[in-house]
Amino acid sequence: MNRYSTVILAAAFVAMASMSAFAQQAQSASSAQAAPPAQTANPLSTELKQMYNGVKNNLSKMADKMPEEHYSFKASSDIRTFGELVAHVADSQARNCSLVNGEQKSVDAGKKTTKADLVAALKASFDMCDAAFDSLTDAKASEMVKFGQRQRSRLVALAGVVSHSNLEYGYMAVYLRLKGIIPPSSEGR
Repeated sequence: MNRYSTVILAAAFVAMASMSAFAQQAQSASSAQAAPPAQTANPLSTELKQMYNGVKNNLSKMADKMPEEHYSFKASSDIRTFGELVAHVADSQARNCSLVNGEQKSVDAGKKTTKADLVAALKASFDMCDAAFDSLTDAKASEMVKFGQRQRSRLVALAGVVSHSNLEYGYMAVYLRLKGIIPPSSEGR
């Protein structure tokens, strides 16, 4: 397990422990006063899905905003083109989310070059991830999923998708800025 996964897992355990302590406090307080406010049934999975939806929205808008002629743009000669970054995100998401879904699917975005094909592959990867995030509950969060020779919890696997997608979005935002285009997360500011 890499350092980032360890940090995410530790944060999840701290959050669960805090929720448990809060629930115990709320139970003891309820005997002395009115019932505590209602809590979300699946707070961890709900918050992770909200984070996923945020990056999904940003990446979808970004892929649409970048003109076709700039999909071959590189910020420097030693890094990926914008289109290659879109392909990388789509392939990574498809691989990880399909494994969480109990399958092993690919969108083969790395073999695509046109904006239309890459946007379609990105959408297909989001469809796989939508299914994975929709099936996640706090009760299922600690279930282990096989990733090659390793195993990861569903929560950490999907948190990794969010983390990686946000990281790539950050890189891609620079590409848009270099072309004079405002990234979706900065619109209206």
